[in-house]
Amino acid sequence: MKYKEFGSTGIKTSYLGMGTYYDPLWIILAKFGFLRDAKQKIQALKAGLNAGINLIDTAELYGSEPLIKRAIEGYEREKIFISTKVWPTHLKRDKLFKSLEKSLERLGTKYVDLYLIHFPGSSHSNREALMAMEEAVASGLIKFIGLSNFNLKGIEEARKTLRKNDIVAIQNQYNIKHKDPENDLLPYCEKERIAFMAYYPLAHGRITKDSKVLEVSKKFNITPAQLALVWLLRWSSVFPIPRASRPEHVIQDAKAVDIDIPTEILEKI
Repeated sequence: MKYKEFGSTGIKTSYLGMGTYYDPLWIILAKFGFLRDAKQKIQALKAGLNAGINLIDTAELYGSEPLIKRAIEGYEREKIFISTKVWPTHLKRDKLFKSLEKSLERLGTKYVDLYLIHFPGSSHSNREALMAMEEAVASGLIKFIGLSNFNLKGIEEARKTLRKNDIVAIQNQYNIKHKDPENDLLPYCEKERIAFMAYYPLAHGRITKDSKVLEVSKKFNITPAQLALVWLLRWSSVFPIPRASRPEHVIQDAKAVDIDIPTEILEKI
């Protein structure tokens, strides 16, 4: 596995992480305590950890925080970078701290490395949440602050709101089929040393139907998923977080960081 600095944190994480959003039905069932295929998903996370992946992403919405608690048992917590997210209905200070407390309990950890606002709320609620997150940093409950699904204007406003901290990471959709971040967010992240966590990096499997992806992956004797991840890693700020649901897929994903494909070929995709 290869490692690089995660934004401006001074901490090195693996080039890619493991996402734990599964599907809407899984989330609904998880609310009632039914964690479908939990054993397999925990094995997938462990396979990633054993392969050197030390970046794991989740959210209070996903219902997967308890899986991470079980998966990281026996590993050194300080060597794992865990990010989780607060839902936009919990951006009031008291609600945010309650949500954070519950996330920590479900994760079985005393702190999270990165805490993100999952979706932007109103300008007022965003400010209140960011102020609360700075309190949480000061108290040691979180290490760093991030944003998910924010546009460039929202990111700049958030950075102006913070007094003692800065936004170290954003998490937005980015893949071969969804290239919007290339217009402004990615150049901004590269310039400002902000980590860009790319969710849906495999475009929900749609990449396997792309003729160019299939052609290139066959030429280099790799899987379409590996090619999609290599394509994302062209940017130094990007950290793809493919879903960790099957051990064999996680192991294949981990191998993508060692695949070398000429830039001119990647740019043609």
